[in-house]
Amino acid sequence: MISFKQLPIEAKAAVAAGMVFFSMMLSRSYLAEKLDFRTRRWLLRLQMALFANALMLMGSLHVWRSTVTTFTRSSAASSFCFMLWKIAVFMFLALAHSSFFTLLFLVAEEPYFFSLAAYTCLGAYIILIFFLFTLGSVEQAYKFLAGRSTKAGTGNKNRAALKPVLAVLLTVVLTVVGLLNASQPPTVNSVEIPVHKLPSTMNNLKVVLLSDIHLGPTVGKTKLAMIVRMVKALKPDITVIVGDLTDAEAKIIRPAVEPLGELDSPLGTYFVTGNHEYYTSDVSNWFELLKSFNIQPLHNENVKIVSPKSTSDWFCLAGVDDIEADVLRYSGHGMDLKKALRGCSSEHAIVLLAHQPIAAKSALQERPDINLILSGHTHGGQIFPLNAGAYLLNPFFVGLYKVGQNTFVYVSPGTMYYGIPMRLGSRAEITEIILRSP
Repeated sequence: MISFKQLPIEAKAAVAAGMVFFSMMLSRSYLAEKLDFRTRRWLLRLQMALFANALMLMGSLHVWRSTVTTFTRSSAASSFCFMLWKIAVFMFLALAHSSFFTLLFLVAEEPYFFSLAAYTCLGAYIILIFFLFTLGSVEQAYKFLAGRSTKAGTGNKNRAALKPVLAVLLTVVLTVVGLLNASQPPTVNSVEIPVHKLPSTMNNLKVVLLSDIHLGPTVGKTKLAMIVRMVKALKPDITVIVGDLTDAEAKIIRPAVEPLGELDSPLGTYFVTGNHEYYTSDVSNWFELLKSFNIQPLHNENVKIVSPKSTSDWFCLAGVDDIEADVLRYSGHGMDLKKALRGCSSEHAIVLLAHQPIAAKSALQERPDINLILSGHTHGGQIFPLNAGAYLLNPFFVGLYKVGQNTFVYVSPGTMYYGIPMRLGSRAEITEIILRSP
């Protein structure tokens, strides 16, 4: 039987990742109610960082072998330039690995340069891994189909060197493009949605939808202030924030949240939790902070949105906790649609705020009389090649969907980004939703 010491380093990394994952499940199942919030918060984040790094180690070994080891037998291996290249690759990988730890140590009113650099390297790391794998697969397929010998030779060595060079060049180009895209203000997307049973006096009611701002290591007060200015310029009747506003505790990042106090929608500003709020283990403090800015959390509850033109006309605006609260066994929280829609009958229009599209699908299965659901979470995949995974894992990916005769689901691609300050194949968005009375 092979001992742990005899396993290749990739296998050791896989075993380590499995052990950390098991400890995460154990913590969620048995320790969630026994640990205080602060301890639970640190334990969860540390476990997630270690798990991600254990998985990344396997990819990092492949990157090193492809971009460094491949060239060690070449004539340039002893040159000063090659030494600089080795240092650059090592620093790149070290920064990518360190990104997950910035949540523990580097969160403030504005992002630290180190955090921005680390998460940029993480984004480039994901792209590079994809191209190395794809080009390697194409090479193997070519050899198989062409029936070529895999014996070493000058031509094979040249092709082996070409693969990492091409992958690195593509990664650099896409990283720059992604950084430039994400640095632009979010686009304003105006969408008209017919809402069954919406009173005629509320026709053309304007709802501004925000989602996935992710205040934390790479998004701070300056970007949030920009978003608030753009929202105010739209003059919405209602503003809704459908989760993942933050990745940090309320006390630490409070100064960055202050621009939210300038939101002044006449019919109110509302908030529901996303999965990342529960990762902070600080939801109660976030609720109190948001209330101080006149933002009402909808914690499995609803409010009547009354027409400014007639007090007898209204619709039901409801919000549910994110489903991650159930997974984490977060005390007092969890998606409870019955509680959220208590008092909301099919005689009036129902609009539901639910962070994840999976929750939206579940809600419609239970209450098909919901007329409109506003979600986020997917980021539109945020960066290539993650777009495909986000598309496959969510019943609604991005944009407007019609479900049945009288129901619509709108999924925001996110107003900012999570961690990685890049956008590839997606665009940050502030959504201006115009409700139409049938």
